Amino acid sequence: MRISSPFLRSGLTVAAAALPVTLAAGPASAGPGISVSTTGTTVSVTTTACAQLNGSWGTASLLTGSQGDFAQGRQVALSGTSSGQSAGWTGISPGTYTVIVLCSNNSTAGSQTVIVSAAPTPSPSRPASPSSSASPRGVMGGLGGAVEDYGTATLVAGGALVGAGVIAATWFLRRRAKPYRF
Repeated sequence: MRISSPFLRSGLTVAAAALPVTLAAGPASAGPGISVSTTGTTVSVTTTACAQLNGSWGTASLLTGSQGDFAQGRQVALSGTSSGQSAGWTGISPGTYTVIVLCSNNSTAGSQTVIVSAAPTPSPSRPASPSSSASPRGVMGGLGGAVEDYGTATLVAGGALVGAGVIAATWFLRRRAKPYRF
């Protein structure tokens, strides 16, 4: 009769319990609300929460830090279709802003704070010497795998490989620790 260690049993139990949860999780999806993005000095908002009423989807307002009421902000009418509405503001100076979306039925679709950064100033670049074969952009070290967004299947497969490696290493070390028997 062979008795397995409680550590190995608990590790397998945790791994078996976590796998269905990981597989069922899938990508996170946002419910109704708003999504705000910035590009340079442009702020844009999108939503799917508003319904058209009397030919209008609603209004979006961009408030500065000193403004506290929807009516005080820069207001723009929402445009779009039943699958999504959007609004945008251009020429926004750097700072912290709050975007509020008010649907045409006077319900608030959501509000979100956004930070508009100053546009980066271009730095003077040195021309590469004719004898240099190096890239003018350099090595770009330090980015590693942080630049790519991996899907759920990739993360689950990686987790399964790590788990299999832990189990194999535990099995190997336990086998080595046993005395030789004849």
